Amino acid sequence: MPWLFNLILAIHIGAGVVALTSFWGAVLTKKGGPAHRWWGFVFSASIYTAASQALGMGGLSLIWPLAMHPQLTDEVLYRGMFGTMMVYLGLLAISMTRYGLVMVTNRRNHPGNRHWSMLALQGGTMAAAGVCLAHGLYLLNRNGPVMEPVLMVMVSLLGFGTSITYFRYIFGTPASPRAYIPEHFKAMVATGIAAYTAFLSVGLIELVPAHAFNPAVWAIPSVIGIMIIIHYLRQYRPRPKAQLAQ
Repeated sequence: MPWLFNLILAIHIGAGVVALTSFWGAVLTKKGGPAHRWWGFVFSASIYTAASQALGMGGLSLIWPLAMHPQLTDEVLYRGMFGTMMVYLGLLAISMTRYGLVMVTNRRNHPGNRHWSMLALQGGTMAAAGVCLAHGLYLLNRNGPVMEPVLMVMVSLLGFGTSITYFRYIFGTPASPRAYIPEHFKAMVATGIAAYTAFLSVGLIELVPAHAFNPAVWAIPSVIGIMIIIHYLRQYRPRPKAQLAQ
């Protein structure tokens, strides 16, 4: 079975490289223009591909953790890291990408955001976050405060935060007809953050094992992504009425 894992991993890496590069194409091109839409399509397709392969690798790691990762020894610990957490992160990436795309598709039809498939995807992501949290807490109790279960707990909170935020917008009333725009780019930039975080963490396992689970390294994409989000949120901040009247 390791051959199947390696095949899935190769597809995952290839799609991930495309996602990492096309992300900047979407960020740097004019929003709503042909180039932005093209780069956004490439980015979304590559994220869907990479995330679906993550689900496959996570499933294999849940069933045969040491067979899939023969260099490891702690079956229980790495079933959580490469099984439970990988499945959850794959689902989270899919849910964020889908949310960001649906915001544009339903820009003039807000009730359409409440389609059962969207609600099921966000609910499933929240449930997966709960499983990841429970597994991480179990491993913390079993192994002590080592970095692997600490990261499981930390990333599980991200799933709760995104799903709750998405549900609030979906079931709420948009503040303006353009409210879908910030929702779109917040979700897509968050997906980019997840892609770069996965690259830095999993990639470092092979390149620099000592820093593979270094939280400072994991924080780099989040800091850059938050700066990008703040920059674009300022552009779409509602202007005061006095300025609108001029």
